[in-house]
Amino acid sequence: MTEVTGIDHIYIAVSDLERSESFYDRVLLETFGFRKNSFALGGDPHVQYFNRHFGYVLRPSRSSGAHDSGAPGLHHFCFRVESIASVVEVADQLRALGVDASAAKLYPEYAPDYWATFFSDPDGLRLEVTHYRQERRDRHDHWPSAG
Repeated sequence: MTEVTGIDHIYIAVSDLERSESFYDRVLLETFGFRKNSFALGGDPHVQYFNRHFGYVLRPSRSSGAHDSGAPGLHHFCFRVESIASVVEVADQLRALGVDASAAKLYPEYAPDYWATFFSDPDGLRLEVTHYRQERRDRHDHWPSAG
């Protein structure tokens, strides 16, 4: 059996590439330190943000309408940072950059140690930042014996 070792990239279809690029520049470049390039694929402009772990690519949508997290498809995308302090720092930095992010706080209904901040992109795609919780670390570090 072949193990998946990570997410290589995700493509996000956006209604206004320039507007979304401005938003994701604040989130991914200024807040998370991603790098960026642009390219055309099938005649469509694409903007790619990437770090050492994965790529997050914007492409023009082929239809209009805001993202519906209740429809089939992507519900939300969650970025993981190292610590609770990092979640707090990210939430504060996003708000300082004009992104309407929630205050970082504990969500015990998700897990006893689940801290997160939530915000949406210009098309309504729900985004989240959480930390590398102990349950996830244990799963990673003890995978063969993790039921």
